[in-house]
Amino acid sequence: MATITGTSSTYGVGSAGGNREDLEDMIHDLFPEDTYALTNLDKVKAEATYHEWMADTPAAAASNITIEGDDATFASITSPVRHGNYTQIFSKTFIISDTQERVNKAGRKSEVKRQALRQLRELKRDVEFALTRNQAGTAGNATTGRSLGSMESWIGATTPSSTVATAVVLTTAAASGTYTETATGAPSAPTDTAVGSTAAFTEAALKLALEGAWDKGGDTDIIMMTASNKSVLNDFTGIAQRNVDVGQKQQAVITGAADVYVSSFGVHKVVQHRYMRNHAVLCLDTSLWAIASLRPFQTQKLAKTGDAEKRLIQTELTLVARNWRGNSMVVGMGA
Repeated sequence: MATITGTSSTYGVGSAGGNREDLEDMIHDLFPEDTYALTNLDKVKAEATYHEWMADTPAAAASNITIEGDDATFASITSPVRHGNYTQIFSKTFIISDTQERVNKAGRKSEVKRQALRQLRELKRDVEFALTRNQAGTAGNATTGRSLGSMESWIGATTPSSTVATAVVLTTAAASGTYTETATGAPSAPTDTAVGSTAAFTEAALKLALEGAWDKGGDTDIIMMTASNKSVLNDFTGIAQRNVDVGQKQQAVITGAADVYVSSFGVHKVVQHRYMRNHAVLCLDTSLWAIASLRPFQTQKLAKTGDAEKRLIQTELTLVARNWRGNSMVVGMGA
C-alpha cells in the first residue's frame, strides 16, 4: 500500500514539525584505567625534585672457618650506595566556555565537573605509562621537562643473556648488547636494537628471569605483561592442574587463561597490563618499589581572563627503585 498524499509523517516533505530528539541522558565512556603500579606500589613522600634513597647488597656467601682462640681481624665496611630519580610533572588542562557550562546538556549537568574527572583519569594512565616503560631519568632544563627513570630502565642494568639467569633475559637465541644505567643516578633508557632480532615470549626465558631475580635476593610476586604476551603465557604447558566436580549441577567452564604462575622461585600473580611495551615482560618484587610524591593529584581553578572556566590538573612524582637488583625482565618480543 502507498501512503496517502498529505499524510504528516516523521520524514520527507511535509513532515511534522517540533518532534523531539530521542537522545539517551547518558555518556557511555570507554575508559580502561587499570593502573596497577600507580595503585598498588608503596607511597612515600618526596621533598625535592631529585629524590634519593640508599640500597645495599650483602657480600656473597663463602666459606667461613675461624680458628679457636684466634684474635679478631676486621674487614673494610662496605657502605650503602645512594641512588635517586627525578620527579616528573604530569598535567592536563581544559577550558569550557561559560555558555557551554550553562546550556542544557545530555548526559551531564556540568561540563566542567565531567572534564575534571575525565582528565584526571587520563592523567593517571599517563603516569602508569611512564612508570612501566623504558623512559630515561633526566634532570631537564628551562625548555625540557624532568623525566623519571622507569621500571624497564632500572631493571636493565645487566648484559642480556639467553642461557644464564640474570636480570635481563633474551627470548631470542642471540645474547648480544648491553642495557646500561648510571649506578648512582637515574637510569638511561635501554637500547632495544642491542638485543638483536625479535622472537616469541618463551617459558624458558621466563624461568631464567625469575631465577635471576631470586639469585639476587628478590621474591617475585608479580609478572606483568601486555595482552599479547599474556596470550603466549596462557599456552605454557607447565604442570597442568585440572579440577572436576563430579555430580555437581553447574555449567562447565572453559579456562583459557592463567592468573597465577608457580615456579621454583615462588607463586607469582600474572597481571595483564595495557600500557607496557610488548618488548618486555617484567618480573617484579613489588616490595622493592615505591612511588614518591612531591605534589599529589590536584585540580586547580586558573585565573578567569575571559568568558570561560579554566582548569589545571597536575601531579609531580617519581619512581623509587629501592633495590632493582631483586627484579628482572624478559626482553626481545618486539617494540
